[in-house]
Amino acid sequence: MAGRINDDDVKAVRDAVPIDAVVSEYLQLRNAGGGNLKGLCPFHDEKSPSFQVSPSKGLFHCFGCQEGGDTIAFVMKIDHLSFSETVERLAAKAGITLRYEEGGYNPSHQRGERIRLVEAHKAAAQFYVEQLDSPEAEIGRKFLAERGFDQAAAAHFGVGYSPAGWDHLTRYLRGKGFSDRELITSGLSQDGRRGPIDRFRGRLMWPISDTSGEVVGFGARKLRDDDNGPKYLNTPETSIYKKSQVLYGIDHAKKDIAKASRAVVVEGYTDVMACHLAGITTAIATCGTAFGGDHIKILRRLLMDNGSARVIFTFDGDAAGQKAALRAFEDDQKFAAETYIAIAPDNMDPCDLRLVKGDEAVRDLVEPRTPLFEFALRQIVGRYDLETPAGRGAALDEAAPVVARIKNSSSQHEVAVQLAGMLGILDTQFVVKRVAQLARWARDRGDRGPAPAPTRGGPQHQQARPSVGPSGPALHLRSPAHRTERELLKLALQRPALVSPAFDAYGVDEFTAPPYAAVRQCIAEAGGAERGLADTREYLVGVLGAAPDDTVRKLVTELAVEVFHGKSIDEAYAGEHLVKVRLRAVDRRINDVQGSLSRLGSNVAPDHLAAAQNEVWVLQQYAQSLRNNGADAL
Repeated sequence: MAGRINDDDVKAVRDAVPIDAVVSEYLQLRNAGGGNLKGLCPFHDEKSPSFQVSPSKGLFHCFGCQEGGDTIAFVMKIDHLSFSETVERLAAKAGITLRYEEGGYNPSHQRGERIRLVEAHKAAAQFYVEQLDSPEAEIGRKFLAERGFDQAAAAHFGVGYSPAGWDHLTRYLRGKGFSDRELITSGLSQDGRRGPIDRFRGRLMWPISDTSGEVVGFGARKLRDDDNGPKYLNTPETSIYKKSQVLYGIDHAKKDIAKASRAVVVEGYTDVMACHLAGITTAIATCGTAFGGDHIKILRRLLMDNGSARVIFTFDGDAAGQKAALRAFEDDQKFAAETYIAIAPDNMDPCDLRLVKGDEAVRDLVEPRTPLFEFALRQIVGRYDLETPAGRGAALDEAAPVVARIKNSSSQHEVAVQLAGMLGILDTQFVVKRVAQLARWARDRGDRGPAPAPTRGGPQHQQARPSVGPSGPALHLRSPAHRTERELLKLALQRPALVSPAFDAYGVDEFTAPPYAAVRQCIAEAGGAERGLADTREYLVGVLGAAPDDTVRKLVTELAVEVFHGKSIDEAYAGEHLVKVRLRAVDRRINDVQGSLSRLGSNVAPDHLAAAQNEVWVLQQYAQSLRNNGADAL
């Protein structure tokens, strides 16, 4: 039976590894005030950061999804590790030797599967790098040289070579103590007629790392004509490698992506290398799959979705590249960042462009050229005959719903005007109103996308859509919680300077009255209370524009004009209400966890029990800090 890690060692690990350093491996953090940091939660989708880290307390908490705890709890949750696996991993990072009770330390028994698979990949990556210097790998070195990559470039990206024999890597990893089952599970080996054989043979090898920098898979490039496999062969889906959730080069690019608020998405491993060597150190690529929603989540956490963030796609100009660009545009509105597409002259990819025209040409390529929405609209419009009224009308029918998906009203209006120009429709306002109508219908349907294009006769024959106002119990202003939430929303709408930036880190779930939660969502979609610091009137217009229906709009108006209950509306008053709302949210979470443990009784798993008890403890400490220190603890 696996030994239990000594309690003092667990404490030493918890104290030795700064929580902000660990969390920063997965998402960008910025100052949240009061010594705290904030970022976009990695555990649920959100547009405004409700995830906070307190380096001084060693705690994190998301007030949107209510995940929280210390460094150990964070790593357990984000990397799906057990408590023991997490402590071992953090101990290795801190250089702490762990002591085990109830039987002592046995590495082969103590380490969990994920850690073993990561260790196998680390060993394999080193093996492949060493093999690149072998005589057999001359064909691989030649391939790299022909594409402008010298030995230093290969070493920087960890490029290696897999020998052409059947089981070179398999025998090497067996010698390192890995079992056949681990090698098969990792995807590094596969079943042969006489036992495991190497999955990758006679190929150039690119290690694929996750956001924390651990190697979790490989991309292998075909080199010989007698290789009957695909041009690129990737690691199969495993417990540590899911191609829809990894981005090649993210380990090299993440710091510069966060610093520059810019990411460049290319199509292949050599394109990433070419961009980085040319000075575009924010380049990343997908690994054998289309750019999708999980990739967006990774980038959004690094970009922080601020107004200056940019994502630039460099797809080939051929039909496949155009299809990829349109697919990327389907997810465009999941970004708050501006998205662009860059296509090189003669449809060259960044690697070829660097070879032919040099580093400067690559740098010029990724300077934003064409907004992705414009590229997508031109692809749609280009399929119709715009010389005829019928052609222009059909093109408008397909393109208008695309423009209606743009959530920012001013951007939507501007793009609608551009669409009118593309179509050659002189009555610009007709197109603008058509787009606005489709957007309004989409909101009334609960933002499930634009309504189907109406018939020429208008919408009068369509069924009336029900209101999608907030559901749940009615407001009860005798409730202290409801009164406090109402007052805090009034502060956010009328006096945003008093509650910013703290208010924008509060999740919708902190407002227990559904109507108030709806108003909180509107404020978030309008850019947060911080937007009101520059122009309160324009800010309120944005909040009203984000309301899904008349019920919510009326409540926003009411809260924006209602007088405050306090005599002195100052920082102390604002802090009091900020603390009360947050403290209730923390207490609710404590009760939820304790209630869940009570219901489970003796059926709860030891690791789950330890994690839950740890979460309750850190939340109780935070609640006590709120009670003792008030707004200073936020």
